[in-house]
Amino acid sequence: MTTVELRNVHKTFGQTLALADFSLSIASGELVCLLGPSGCGKTTALRILAGFERADGGTVTIDGTDISSDPPERRGFGMVFQDYSLFPNMTARQNIEFGLKVQRRSADERAEIVDRMIDVTALGEHASKFPHQLSGGQKQRVALARAIATSPRVLLLDEPLSALDAKVRESLRDEIRRLQLEIGVTTIFVTHDQHEALAISDRVGVMSDGRLEQLAPPRELYESPANAFVASFIGTANRVPASPDAGGRWRVLGRSVEGVGTVGSAPVVAVVRPEQIAVERTGPGRIMTTSFLGPITRLGIADPEVGEVIADVMSVDADGLRPGDDVRIRLRDDVERTLILKGDTHER
Repeated sequence: MTTVELRNVHKTFGQTLALADFSLSIASGELVCLLGPSGCGKTTALRILAGFERADGGTVTIDGTDISSDPPERRGFGMVFQDYSLFPNMTARQNIEFGLKVQRRSADERAEIVDRMIDVTALGEHASKFPHQLSGGQKQRVALARAIATSPRVLLLDEPLSALDAKVRESLRDEIRRLQLEIGVTTIFVTHDQHEALAISDRVGVMSDGRLEQLAPPRELYESPANAFVASFIGTANRVPASPDAGGRWRVLGRSVEGVGTVGSAPVVAVVRPEQIAVERTGPGRIMTTSFLGPITRLGIADPEVGEVIADVMSVDADGLRPGDDVRIRLRDDVERTLILKGDTHER
């Protein structure tokens, strides 16, 4: 079991800042996702950890030992890339076995490990196939099995699902998490897909412009974002007017709630998720759009006091609601607190 720490890591490419005093600690056996838009520095952080890039400053430690100067081959990491990187002239079995041969494992030991990897990744029918004979999901399973087979100290996953279709992504995402928990390997998963990050992580690190904006468990990240960037990047967020209320509370969509966050002078806004908005069938607002999303229906609503908001309601409750219908919006009764930010409802 392995702990990982990046401390005050700094990296530039020419005049471009990739990482700015980036620090991250990962517990043994933990799966942490680095999440953010393209160019935020998440892949650079992974490549520095792997040894493919050298940081301009800061340290990388594994179990307390500084490995900042060690080449990739001495770090003992497993890595799965976006483009699979399989050997085209080797079968699935041979690809999985390759790292074990490099480690000079015995033939019997290699066979035992490869058989287990093929079994846990459901590749039994495909073990003798070459990469060009495999689907994208099967190739990614082979790449994952190859990385895990060598018993890596740390498993690094660089957007491994981005080339797959939605259904295969979801299935393989869950399989990665199952294998990670079964094996107990410390894992860093880089993605720009918030649904992947929230679904499988112990903690998610949201990055922007080379900085770690917030590191927290998925539920905390969603319900208590640290700032406006995290609130807008994780899920869908409405910005609605907020006004001071008695006892240091805030008036938001007709209710008094606790405010989270530090604000200065007015104006201020509250960050409200679509599912936190209740919709009543008569009122001053008007439905502009409806989107059926299975169990929920998403409503785009124009309100004369609040502006435009998005509300998610259970589809069974939304039956009969159409664009042009008059509605009233309010904060749901079970919402106890909301993030308060300096700004106005036009900032996104």
